[in-house]
Amino acid sequence: MEGMNNQLLKIDLSAERISVDQIENQILQFYLGGRGLGVKLFTDIVPKSIDPLSKENMLIFSIGPITGSTVPTSGRFSLVTKSPLTNTIFHSNSGGYWGPYFKKCGYDCLIISNKLRDEDKGYIVIDRNEKVEIKDASHLWGLKTSSLVEKIRESEGKNSQVLCIGPAGENLVKFSSIMNQAHRAFGRGGVGAVMGSKNLKAIVVKNGNKKFPIKDKEHIRRLNVVALDKIRVVPTTSQGLAMFGTSALVKVINLFGMLPVRNFQSAFTDSNRIDLVSGEKLRDTYLVSNEGCYNCIIKCGRLTSTGEMSGKGPEYESLWALGPLIGIFNLKEITHANYLCNDYGLDTISTGGTIACAMELQKNSIISDPNLEFGKDEILYNIIEKIALKDGIGEELAEGSLRFSRKYDALNYAMQVKGMEIPAYDPRGAFGHALNYAVSSRGACHLTGFLAALEILGAPKLVDRFAVNGKSDLLFLKQNQSAVEDSLIVCKFVGYALGFEFQARFLSSVLNKEITSKDLITIGERIYNLERLFNLREGFSKADDTLPTRFLETPLIEGPSKGKIVPLKRLLQDYYNVRQWDESGNPTEELLERLSIKRLVK
Repeated sequence: MEGMNNQLLKIDLSAERISVDQIENQILQFYLGGRGLGVKLFTDIVPKSIDPLSKENMLIFSIGPITGSTVPTSGRFSLVTKSPLTNTIFHSNSGGYWGPYFKKCGYDCLIISNKLRDEDKGYIVIDRNEKVEIKDASHLWGLKTSSLVEKIRESEGKNSQVLCIGPAGENLVKFSSIMNQAHRAFGRGGVGAVMGSKNLKAIVVKNGNKKFPIKDKEHIRRLNVVALDKIRVVPTTSQGLAMFGTSALVKVINLFGMLPVRNFQSAFTDSNRIDLVSGEKLRDTYLVSNEGCYNCIIKCGRLTSTGEMSGKGPEYESLWALGPLIGIFNLKEITHANYLCNDYGLDTISTGGTIACAMELQKNSIISDPNLEFGKDEILYNIIEKIALKDGIGEELAEGSLRFSRKYDALNYAMQVKGMEIPAYDPRGAFGHALNYAVSSRGACHLTGFLAALEILGAPKLVDRFAVNGKSDLLFLKQNQSAVEDSLIVCKFVGYALGFEFQARFLSSVLNKEITSKDLITIGERIYNLERLFNLREGFSKADDTLPTRFLETPLIEGPSKGKIVPLKRLLQDYYNVRQWDESGNPTEELLERLSIKRLVK
């Protein structure tokens, strides 16, 4: 397929065997690249009911037809595996430069299978001219991510792009991350533990010299001019994200009564207190400079310093999870905690969500640990270290909120879906967004169908956040669009300025044939349904498409979302109908035939 190398790099760690296969053109036409390609290959290869931390699990990294091109925000790449936190199929993506570097080395996809011997520790180096090696990492094991990247760049070159795990991944923490250059992340679902289970410390890629000629260069040049103009004038991309990064959302989400506080016990904070942790406060106090990914003019990344420590972030979700969610409004301590999570390789959302769950158990005398009290910022640094090292109560917390609360027969205190902790939007404040949490293929996820864009941000238009009718149709489109964006693969933020039609025009130029928005929606629908089929095969059912009872039975008592609970039963019934799933949540035979996919049985 145009825009791709059609090359699949396979690394079998047990045999230390490296090989290259061709990718079938029909797979690329049906699934594009990135998430779609990874999901297709993963579901074809991985057998039923494997342990995510066993050697049978695989890590599949993929780029897409737009990766590394002149298209704005074309630096992203994807990961697909089975999550040790949720036991679902899991997809994630990251930015920076690793993806374009990998593509320029001549590959579209990397499959890592099996594991190194228990006594061995290793890292992979992918260089230009098809040079791929597995090197000894025994001297790197135990290092935090920032130190590791420095060490690897000393030996492999200062421009090397590094994916790595920290001590949390080595210790198989179920919400550990794979860090990208130490401060970006494949953050959710415990993918770092999958890499750690394979005794693999890092994957290094060096800038190759492969080029990807685009046949209609003039057309894509004109599209880029229009796209960049739109990005520069739309307030979200030209002002909000550019000036304050994602933390601009702190005040916005609070104004709608959706900023969860103290383990979702409330969702609104007075303005004086919220100012202490706002994006404006972060910019005025700790911002050093903005940072962007490959070919991005938005530059939403924040390089920050408190005077005592420096790093990147915190992003909105991290600021909230390590702050208001656990009752902390000390921006300096939150920023330090964010740096520490990055260094140990921990997902900030699940870290905060699991700590918040434990704090509510402590508050209700279900557990006894005086350090686990809401608002106690002096303990945050210590408890993060304990989780990463599985020390003391950190060993229990390292399992995530679902398993932790289950141990104490207190599941109602775990704010999670399918095992993954809920992000920074109280579902009682936006019903379409709530529905997405319940049905997302990877557990509680705001990115697989970010309906808050319409319900809260009004992008591209504002819809009634408490309406039920029509939400399933909107979510159907948003989830399918998201699957395509993750497969092209481009940043979701650029969608606020360009819209989905623009992606079809970009892809048409790259492939040198007409691709319509309808074509892309069908591809997204195929990807989403294949993920559903995998989860059904693994034992998930309609019963798992739900939310914690707090959101279904306990109304918020203050703020702009006061009195609301999620009418999930009505939403779910409509959604199944729109998706062409039966009343049990299974895709119908007619749907599968239309999408040219089959049920998974093995």
